[in-house]
Amino acid sequence: MAKVISRLRDAPLPRTRSAITEGALVRRLCIGLAVLFLGLFLLVPLVAIFYEALGEGISAYLNSFTDEYALAAIRLTLLVALICVPLNTLFGVSAAWAVTKFDFRGKSLLTTLIDLPFAVSPVVAGLLFILIFGAHGWLGPWLESRDIRVIFALPGIVLATLFITFPFVARELIPIMQARGKDDEYAALTLGASGWQTFWRVTLPNVKWGLFYGVILCNARSMGEFGAVAVVSGNIKGLTSTMPLYIETLYLEYASVPAFALSSVLTILALVTLLLKNFIEWRYRRGRVS
Repeated sequence: MAKVISRLRDAPLPRTRSAITEGALVRRLCIGLAVLFLGLFLLVPLVAIFYEALGEGISAYLNSFTDEYALAAIRLTLLVALICVPLNTLFGVSAAWAVTKFDFRGKSLLTTLIDLPFAVSPVVAGLLFILIFGAHGWLGPWLESRDIRVIFALPGIVLATLFITFPFVARELIPIMQARGKDDEYAALTLGASGWQTFWRVTLPNVKWGLFYGVILCNARSMGEFGAVAVVSGNIKGLTSTMPLYIETLYLEYASVPAFALSSVLTILALVTLLLKNFIEWRYRRGRVS
């Protein structure tokens, strides 16, 4: 028996093929497909947007932002983002805190509802608000009798944008809070900290980078939302037309340079979002290593 054990101990280990030691042909094929996909569906459209926007020169590009309807669309888009992002941040932090730190009835239902906007088409979401707040909707006659306008006005745009964007902050915070666990909060409470002190000095610093990233995504989607806003706003130029809606209007009117000029603004916002995402992930990994 001792000799058998000795032979087994001295026997060479079987060779195993690692997943990262595939042949050169397979590696080149995978890399080539990834580069081809990114080139066709990302780089080429980005270059085309800026090429068309600057096709008639820098002066024509800058003049696109002096149009009164363009300025109104920019102001409305910024206003909607300014309203929706703080509200969704408050909801996201509260929802993530409730899901990860407490056990209660309906917890799974809350988690499912948070994901609802990802499953529902934005156009369907807009139609739901029409059904509720429209002139012939459930609350339409009551609102009309009090001269309150929701559909084809700022409140409808804000409600639609809130619905589409409310999962972003919560969905970024929930996995981070679950990974962190509850030990830090228990330690703070044991040392005499109150609930608010525990939240501000322990929980929030632990998830600050995830919160920052969720806010960035929420802001980008708020400014770029099209489907739900198109349904509830009516796309009235100068009044309820946001930047994405006004871009479509310009394109349909064959005003290609102003359309692509405004599109370049949203494109720059998307690129800044990606850069900030990479920066946040780098800081997060650096913080975990240190």
